[in-house]
Amino acid sequence: SLFAAAMLTLVLADNFLLLYVAWELVGICSYLLIGFWHERPQAREAAKKAFIVTRIGDVGLLIGILLIWREVGSFSMLDAFEAVRTGAISEGVTTAAALLLFLGAMGKSAQVPFHVWLPDAMEGPSTVSALIHAATMVKAGVFLVARAYPLIVHSPDTALYIAITGGFTAFIAASMALVMYDIKRVLAYSTISQLGYMFLALGAGAWAFAHAGGDAYAEAHGYTAGMFHLLNHAFFKALLFLGSGAIIYACHHEQNIWKMGGLIGPMKITSITFLIATAALAGIYPLSGFYSKDAIMT
Repeated sequence: SLFAAAMLTLVLADNFLLLYVAWELVGICSYLLIGFWHERPQAREAAKKAFIVTRIGDVGLLIGILLIWREVGSFSMLDAFEAVRTGAISEGVTTAAALLLFLGAMGKSAQVPFHVWLPDAMEGPSTVSALIHAATMVKAGVFLVARAYPLIVHSPDTALYIAITGGFTAFIAASMALVMYDIKRVLAYSTISQLGYMFLALGAGAWAFAHAGGDAYAEAHGYTAGMFHLLNHAFFKALLFLGSGAIIYACHHEQNIWKMGGLIGPMKITSITFLIATAALAGIYPLSGFYSKDAIMT
């Protein structure tokens, strides 16, 4: 309940200070969830790793928020965006603030090189992890970039860096997923890759806006594509994680995919839903993943 409340607060926040408070609340909830089975050494170590790695990004976010407050005199997002639009904040300060905000987003959304915490976070319970952690909370970084879009579109260098980081992460994480044998770690690396897609869309849209003389279509297209894929991913990845939890339970807590097989017979419903979610993840027509990935690529 605290996790869900913190995430709702993060989404509804209209100023950077409240957003940061909610940001840290979801961080502590994430730590507690990953270390839920605290009697396991792996779970304890994974919880500490996630907490420490994400705190690095959070320090950058805090500095970025304080920088905006020093320049604007307010934590209000609308005041900050208006100051950037009117030129009250210099281009250098805008770029620094945007990069620092993105540093926080990189930590929370596990972008390279902060990707190391998310696969280990699979030590948490599959059901809770699926619904409020692995498929939702990690998108807080993507949401932050989208929320701060009026600031980022005025910093082409930051937008380009976001796009490159997202594209690189999408490729690297997908490659790493190919050699994983733990079913939940495969999905974790897939999540990192899909988050990279979202950052790629947002960064490319903001960069195109800056280099198209303020073309509103370029800005809106990148923003819409990123948010559309975020929404789609929440559904099909939650379905995949719930399916993996059912499979792990049916296989007596075995998570090695090479020790599984022939499950379509005894687990027909799980197999069908898992296949549908996989097809959506792969972007196969006519499922939603096809449309959001097509929007990103175009």
